[in-house]
Amino acid sequence: MVSIKANMMKGIGTNIIILGFVSLFTDLSSQMVFPLIPLFLSTTLGASPIVVGLVEGCAETTASLLKVFSGYWSDRIKKRKPFVFIGYGLSGLMKPLFAFSYVWQSVLVIRIAERIGKGIRNAPRDAIVAESCDTGVMGKAYGIHRAMDGFGSVLGAVMALILLFFLDIRDIFLLAGIPAIIAVLLVLFIKEKKKDVPVKNVASIWISFKALTPELKKFIIISTIFTLGHFGVAFLLLRALDIFGQDITKTLVMYILFYLIYTIFTVPAGMISDKFGRKPVIISGYLLFGLTSVGLSLTYNLFWIICLFMLYGLFFAMIDGVQRAFVVDLTPPELKATALGTFHAATGLAALPAGLIAGLLWECFSPETTFFYSFIVSIIAAVLLLRSKSPCEFKSV
Repeated sequence: MVSIKANMMKGIGTNIIILGFVSLFTDLSSQMVFPLIPLFLSTTLGASPIVVGLVEGCAETTASLLKVFSGYWSDRIKKRKPFVFIGYGLSGLMKPLFAFSYVWQSVLVIRIAERIGKGIRNAPRDAIVAESCDTGVMGKAYGIHRAMDGFGSVLGAVMALILLFFLDIRDIFLLAGIPAIIAVLLVLFIKEKKKDVPVKNVASIWISFKALTPELKKFIIISTIFTLGHFGVAFLLLRALDIFGQDITKTLVMYILFYLIYTIFTVPAGMISDKFGRKPVIISGYLLFGLTSVGLSLTYNLFWIICLFMLYGLFFAMIDGVQRAFVVDLTPPELKATALGTFHAATGLAALPAGLIAGLLWECFSPETTFFYSFIVSIIAAVLLLRSKSPCEFKSV
């Protein structure tokens, strides 16, 4: 048992474990809030699916450009920790404020502010992960970080489910601030490595963009196309609400199941990508999402909806950390955070049209139309990635 644990942690730096706990407590806080937001909007505030898509899409899109600039400035000044601290701090402050929302517009504003915090922290944090592990285990490193993040999500969703029996949704939003504060304090224990590349070697942001490899640019375009068809967990929850007759408790149980599967498989997915390459894992994830979309368009059966939530968790495990590792594989060492920020920004900017398209298709036609559209886009993205050439891709032997 000890040898297995030692092998699992081989090449993994202390910063990754600290960041793992930061993400664990942050997501414990987040998942006491976020799975309740689409339910809160639709059941308490009476918002439509279009509004749900608008809130989720605007939140991600508004913060997306910050991911580019925070990544660039992190590379520029050769410091990651200040961005991580400010980003987690802002997000933590926002979560309890949902308790004071009585119209969907205020939910939108708070959600955007919370995601701005994510935009500030994401690229520098992911760069710390890449810089705190051996090159040959980068997929595993991202997998461990995402798994701890996922475990926090499971705990948060379970906490929300339990608290729903005793408290109002607004009270749960207030309590979510406690683990968020713990996460921010843990950031203080991160120790940055001294950078070998001098500050002057990082050019202006526009020149930095041009310095990104053609292979990386192609992958960012393909992942952005995929995001345009990715309906996101909010619409997965709305589908469950439809099937369960607006039963929030059963819907939350499905959400917990999704994150549990994600947490279990994200480390193996990263390790497989270290062994066999990133592209096969990502392509398989895209295809699995397409299969899940088809299933969601066809089923109204409890057994199959359980299976589809599990498939969605497996799909997410296969792309979440592996895509980040792939971006780093295709990036010059001095531009890690810039590249990660560009990737996060491009996919984040696609979230707004993706959310609006999903909501419009849902409301104007049917939920089945939304999922069929997602299936078509996921197949297109998988084929494009399969046909693309990535000679710079890292593959351990």
